[in-house]
Amino acid sequence: MGPLDGVTVVALEQAVSAPLCTRALSDLGARVIKVENPAGGDSARYIDDVVGGMSAHFVWVNRGKESVTLDLKTAPGLRTLHRLLDRADVLVSNLTPGTTAKLGIAPDDLATTHPNLIAVEIDGYGQGGPLSHKRAYDLLVQAESGACAITGTPGAPAKPGPPMADASTGLYAALSIVALLYSGERRAITVSLFDTMTELMGYALNFTRHTGVDQQPHGMGSPAVSPYGAYRTADDRTVVLGTTNDREWQRLARELLERPDLADDDRLRTNPGRVAHRDLLDTELAAWCARHDLSYIQQRADEAGIGNARYNTPSDVLVHPHLAARDRWRDIDTPAGPVPALLPPPVISGYDPPMGAVPALGAHTDRVLAELGLSDVELRELRRDA
Repeated sequence: MGPLDGVTVVALEQAVSAPLCTRALSDLGARVIKVENPAGGDSARYIDDVVGGMSAHFVWVNRGKESVTLDLKTAPGLRTLHRLLDRADVLVSNLTPGTTAKLGIAPDDLATTHPNLIAVEIDGYGQGGPLSHKRAYDLLVQAESGACAITGTPGAPAKPGPPMADASTGLYAALSIVALLYSGERRAITVSLFDTMTELMGYALNFTRHTGVDQQPHGMGSPAVSPYGAYRTADDRTVVLGTTNDREWQRLARELLERPDLADDDRLRTNPGRVAHRDLLDTELAAWCARHDLSYIQQRADEAGIGNARYNTPSDVLVHPHLAARDRWRDIDTPAGPVPALLPPPVISGYDPPMGAVPALGAHTDRVLAELGLSDVELRELRRDA
């Protein structure tokens, strides 16, 4: 039994943000009923077909859920949704702006019709602003929030690779749900992708507010600290080395580079000075790394207490020895057969996450509706409308 055993979540969700929220709840033991349109369901099912005919996105964020198909544009479908909500603890949605209001299931509506329900809406830009009406996707919000401007290199901005806006918003929503479940209160929750990304931009926004300077992106480096970046090695690999304080810089200069002259250079004694002379330090580190193999650099860095990592591709991570040694992979069932999936990040003592199956569209409709006690006439009506 998981921490959220006995909690029922109904999800009107698509893409990544809400599905990751509800998958996190499922990983903690909640029952998640994913309500999908019978005419195709979650659009993320069809982004690609690389996982045995299924989308890589969908398989990632939809394990452990039950798929029920209902046409919410019909009266029988909407009535059935309300019957599901009668038995639910949480409703999570991330539909296009205004959709829940049109269906009569916006948080204000549910406060009257289902006062014991935690109603969660994930949207793009929050309510009450000039952008509130707009559709919002991960890239669009990352651009609007300034995240792309501090990613990449000068003159070549980039979207951070993982869907940071979607994923972080989903996890903030899950955290808020768990907090309300813990408190026993039933309130409405709204979380927007834009508010989440501007929160994650906290360092950059504070820096610019107080200096008037828009920091430039530094590729695999950091605008805040130096030295901190990626360097090619003698065996044509890439090592990432970083310092976060003046003591680490002293160890890097004296013990790793064996350059006491750099350690004693007044220009480099503090981090602001090192940032101002970033080019000098990057040149020195690049030259040193180019003379040594990756394994030697990492061994020496570990001995000196200097943070370091190997630059990996996704193919490298799939066979990463650290994941294998810690038994982080599990097989999960899907309509196309078992596929590997990573365990969720939280490791809870004495609890094994359920790692449930990825559902086929509508696979659980009959079973879930039978639990509601629908009559044969009502079931026929639903099937006709579907």
